[in-house]
Amino acid sequence: MLISFVIPCYYSEDTIGKEVEAVIEQFDQNEGYECEFILVNDGSTDGTFDVIRSLCRKYPFVKGVNLMRGFGQHNAQMAGLHYATGKYIMGMDDDMQTHPSQVFKLIHKIEEGYDCVYGVYPHSTNSFFKTLSSRFNRLTSKILLDMPKEIVATNFWIITDSVRDEVIKYSSFNPVLDAIFYQVTHNFGAVEVEHHKRESGKSGYTFRKLVRLWLSYWNYSIVPLRISFFIGAASATFGILVTIWLIYKKITDPALPMGWASTLCLMTLLFGAVLMVLGVVGEYLGKAILILNKTPQYIVRESLNLPAGNVCSPDRQSIDPSDTENTGGERDQ
Repeated sequence: MLISFVIPCYYSEDTIGKEVEAVIEQFDQNEGYECEFILVNDGSTDGTFDVIRSLCRKYPFVKGVNLMRGFGQHNAQMAGLHYATGKYIMGMDDDMQTHPSQVFKLIHKIEEGYDCVYGVYPHSTNSFFKTLSSRFNRLTSKILLDMPKEIVATNFWIITDSVRDEVIKYSSFNPVLDAIFYQVTHNFGAVEVEHHKRESGKSGYTFRKLVRLWLSYWNYSIVPLRISFFIGAASATFGILVTIWLIYKKITDPALPMGWASTLCLMTLLFGAVLMVLGVVGEYLGKAILILNKTPQYIVRESLNLPAGNVCSPDRQSIDPSDTENTGGERDQ
């Protein structure tokens, strides 16, 4: 059985080689399984793609994809999914936090008949800020996407090839795989896995990128529009009630001074609500314009061991690094 590993690589020259070798060791210990790797360099300017190139020369079942620039983790994973050929496809990080020693926990779980299985972490090794932001994203994604509470989305997942076939049909510039998975199937499973410490470097998710990721959930939900409607309705109702109250007070007490402070506060509240609603609508409109302009989901500069791509098997043979690799460029349509 062939398992495809889709790994987006971002400044991981010190870890990606170790991760691939460690996964191969796990497959050497489990008969009846083969593996292939789709390593996607997401705009790294260090030696990450040089390491990927070396791995592709050594192993014909390792496929390398070099993107034209950094498109983001989910876009890089989407690029890798287009090249995966396994019965099951697993998504992993490139920093050894989603550890190779845990991969068969997910594989055995999905063999029970699930369409998608997440590896969940009873104990996280992330920083306090990263853990807090992840929990916020998880909570809001459940609200926006109407996902059941029992589904805990992580970066460590495995899906069937039939789910992959549906996922890659999504061509928008700003994919969020967890949301697409939930649109494709509701047959989810979960298994507890160990969360290891990052071996080197630091997370590529800055506060700005985390905000962008959160806003990406809006692509799959109209909940923000509904919330903005209720905010606008509540603001308008409040304005009407305040107006009635002021009229009543003026009638009952003609000497009551009508100061500018109350008017200013009321205008600030109403205008603030209006601007917020317009901002929500503008966010949706902006995304629609980018989609209509056919903003690319990803652009491939160079590919290695594609499109043929062999698989890892117990009797595999390493390729001499001096051999010529198979390269070619593609552009996502």
